[in-house]
Amino acid sequence: MNKPRGIDPRHLPLLATIGLFIVMFGGGSLAFPGFFTLQNFLNLFIDNAYLLILGVGMTFVIVSGGIDLSVGSVLALSTLVGASLVEKAHMNPLLAIGIVLCLGTVLGLFMGYLIQEFELPPFIITLAGLYLARGLCYVVSLETIAVKDPTFTAMAGFQIPIGPDAFLTTGAGIAVIVVLAGWAVSRYSSFGRTVFAVGGNEQSALLMGLPVHRTKILIYAVSGFCSALAGVVFTFYTLSGYALDGKGMELDTIASVVIGGTLLTGGVGSIFGTMFGVFVYGSIQVLIMFQGTLNSWWTRIAIGLLVCAFCLLQRFFESGKRRPSVKVQAPSLAQTP
Repeated sequence: MNKPRGIDPRHLPLLATIGLFIVMFGGGSLAFPGFFTLQNFLNLFIDNAYLLILGVGMTFVIVSGGIDLSVGSVLALSTLVGASLVEKAHMNPLLAIGIVLCLGTVLGLFMGYLIQEFELPPFIITLAGLYLARGLCYVVSLETIAVKDPTFTAMAGFQIPIGPDAFLTTGAGIAVIVVLAGWAVSRYSSFGRTVFAVGGNEQSALLMGLPVHRTKILIYAVSGFCSALAGVVFTFYTLSGYALDGKGMELDTIASVVIGGTLLTGGVGSIFGTMFGVFVYGSIQVLIMFQGTLNSWWTRIAIGLLVCAFCLLQRFFESGKRRPSVKVQAPSLAQTP
């Protein structure tokens, strides 16, 4: 007789994140008039579009068992390079965006190559990438570069109508596309399946003949591409490039991915989980803004507590998964003295 199936423990962090978001958004709707509107929900995409894109790339990295500390600095470098090409070199914005995306991808590819070929810790290599990209920011410009190009500002200000009196911006639309593409790649492509296999057990993935080496390099290239694209979206949002953009954003990204249910040990994660993790992060900011008397540092306190809680939940899941089953067998009569 088959035992009834319960909830897969791997899905518990994701379900907890979705439940937390529903409670927070529902509680805000009850506490503050005007909170529960379609535009207020869409603002979670608009205000956190760059964080969503960073989160997609970081999800692939953490699911594989790695980490990428360079994403905030690569975002800043992308904003400065893009703004410089458009405003100082008077380059076509589309061409400038293409160059920025190639730059981020190459940086990620370089870090992935060092990590894989020389068996170096991802923490150290991506930390070096953080300092490298941030240092290059100050080489490009010490001052803020405002973007006033008509084509660029038109792209940044374009609104996608979503129902009556509601809209998404260009950056938010790009973020939605990236989330859907990341989900499709993680679920239906051989690359996505290999990423999960590497994070689950790299040696087993090698024995199965999966392209582990190539995949681990490409993971960081994907993260670099997402970081550069997030930089483009951030430039749409601020219409400027600045060397201090994205400072500490790598920690916000990791926190959103962890809150979204991705295991830091690798092998388990979800793109949609990361999206809800970003929603929780954004909802905390919106609730503090509606409340009016708390300063923005309470966002950090709340996120810190949530990360601790979800790490404990992950530990609970891992201990349950690894607990061996012990069968006690009574000695037979023949074995008794």
